[in-house]
Amino acid sequence: MTIHKPTAADVLGVPLVLSTRGEAIENVHGGHAAVVSASGAIVAEAGDPSIWTYLRSTAKPIQALPSILGGVPEAYGLGDDAIAMMCASHHGTPAHIAVLERMLALMGVREEQLVFGPQMPVNVEARDEIIRRGGQPRKLYHVCAGKHIGMLALCKLRGWPMDSYAELEHPLQQELLRTVAALADVEPEAVGVAFDGCGLPVFALPLWRLALIYARFAAWDAAAASSGGPSGAAPAAGAPANGALAAAAGRIAAAMRSYPALVEGPGRLASIMLGDGNVVAKSGAQGVFVFALGREGIAGVVKLADGTESPWPEAVCSILEQMGLGQEVIASIRRQIPPEMRNDAGQVTGRREPCLELRIADRS
Repeated sequence: MTIHKPTAADVLGVPLVLSTRGEAIENVHGGHAAVVSASGAIVAEAGDPSIWTYLRSTAKPIQALPSILGGVPEAYGLGDDAIAMMCASHHGTPAHIAVLERMLALMGVREEQLVFGPQMPVNVEARDEIIRRGGQPRKLYHVCAGKHIGMLALCKLRGWPMDSYAELEHPLQQELLRTVAALADVEPEAVGVAFDGCGLPVFALPLWRLALIYARFAAWDAAAASSGGPSGAAPAAGAPANGALAAAAGRIAAAMRSYPALVEGPGRLASIMLGDGNVVAKSGAQGVFVFALGREGIAGVVKLADGTESPWPEAVCSILEQMGLGQEVIASIRRQIPPEMRNDAGQVTGRREPCLELRIADRS
């Protein structure tokens, strides 16, 4: 397998968002962006849409597909909240932990079987409350716990080894690799592989192909919704011939939108966007964020070279504005994550301002 290894200059890309303090520009956040249709066309770009990118946690809805296709929800009596948690980068609030504990009980999976170590919650209020009552770190507090529990349940259902589920050669990880490749329209050998923070294999693709996957998720879900459900759905752009994969992807997208706060947490960009009935969105570590609009059948993706998250809202709003889409989504983001920055005394110190310029393809 030949993997493209971008140079430092490649990764820096082009300016996407700047931060001001007073009247001066203090920081510039560079990177890359792409807008892609469900049929596979790159309709807009900034920087290099083909930059090699690890999917990180944006892969979670994709990684949930084998469990949904394999009948895990039906076998263990799980609802859409559990499906949302399989896709989640959860912040350890009581609502998150309640669903995870119910998943363990119904699936017969043990917390100690999760491959990573104990953590404290990301959510500050939840963490502080645990400390106040003398609680200890738990594996369930890890942001990726739901994904791992869903994977272990599939291994149990299929009779696969559960102690080695995180190894690349395991049948689960090989199935995940094939799933990513199929959705991205590449051969498995063309997918890059390393290891993620939670101990699982992490896959890499050209940035625009991540947007392609999300565009298909959202378009398939929109097609199912418009026809009254997956069984009567008309084929959507890029839909697989047998329809099973499209139906499972649509089910995952719908579950994420039904439980947006479970997918990430309060104030998170992805959770805010998932509150819109037409959007599928997910963040990933090291500056990766992807979102899709179902009725329009397109997705946008951003990769920030410095690996930060704070510029995401302005980058996403700028992409939507330049594409002439999602005015209600933009308003919701700006209402909940204003561009003004404040210090610890509550003073406005500056702003985050988009500076990315999309090159929009001629669609005439």
